[in-house]
Amino acid sequence: MNLPSPYLLFLGDTADASDAKTAFGLRDWAPERVVAEWRAPGGKVTLGLPALSPAEARAKGARALVIGVAPVGGAIAPAWIPCLLEALEAGLDLVSGMHTPLADAPGLAAAAERLGRRLIDVRRPPATSPVATGLRRRGMRLLTVGADCALGKKYTALALARAFKARGVDADFRATGQTGIMIAGGGVPIDAVVADFVAGAAEQLSPDAEHDHWDVIEGQGSLFHPAYAGVSLGLLHGSQPDVVVVCHEAGRMRMSGYPAFRTPTAEEVAELTLRLARRTNPAVRCGGLSLNTSKLSEPEARELLAERSAQTGLPCADPIRGGPEFERLVDACLDR
Repeated sequence: MNLPSPYLLFLGDTADASDAKTAFGLRDWAPERVVAEWRAPGGKVTLGLPALSPAEARAKGARALVIGVAPVGGAIAPAWIPCLLEALEAGLDLVSGMHTPLADAPGLAAAAERLGRRLIDVRRPPATSPVATGLRRRGMRLLTVGADCALGKKYTALALARAFKARGVDADFRATGQTGIMIAGGGVPIDAVVADFVAGAAEQLSPDAEHDHWDVIEGQGSLFHPAYAGVSLGLLHGSQPDVVVVCHEAGRMRMSGYPAFRTPTAEEVAELTLRLARRTNPAVRCGGLSLNTSKLSEPEARELLAERSAQTGLPCADPIRGGPEFERLVDACLDR
């Protein structure tokens, strides 16, 4: 996918940083393609980047405005339309990972045609996807799985793929969500695939490979999620992972956006994931735990990582903090 860059990251009017995971992901993993951020009236989230209007960003070289928020349901909010029209008028293309196509939003298609601008929807599934076969494929695969949405599955997969390559391992990051696709330049938006074909699309995403090649696959949702578990299960069966890494966030006790539901423990996630994953790969194993400790101080984080590793008997690391804990996690994932 050839997206026009650099980008102006649009944060909408969101007040919840977890809704802005697309913007944060691009800031952290593709900073060379980011110029600035821009918020709609009422927006509270910031990336810590220069705040520029579309016209100012265009003058700085920006070529596209990326909708950097992904609220529940993936709809383009009516309150954003004036901002998106302003970006088009300033000479920017629009890039979106929302479920709602940009052309379906009031006024955008007509404005884009008049101004000669592009409306680019990233969350578009393949034109065709097969029904899964369930048959084993050559090569090695790692899938990040989680206790909830938006807690580090993408960051963990990106960090592990980078670490594998740094050790001379032939590895690819396989994106399954809109942000990962924008970072990697390709992938499958797995939650936009028709349900019967989710596992088949996952098989296509990670095809036969050399024996020592690793596909590091970005996980989606959670097997425990009251809304998105179906996507997670299809991705799990189609990925046929040899290794899973369980992702959690320190201190998250309730499902994000679903406070009536308790967040499962990492041990619960590992047990259920392995039990279900054995359907298509009986040899699957858990490589370790990835713990998002972004809300903790450095000493608190290191203490918690050591404590959780001792409790579970598995490597436990925060891939963003790195350090010896992360190196042990990499070792465990690659241990065959």
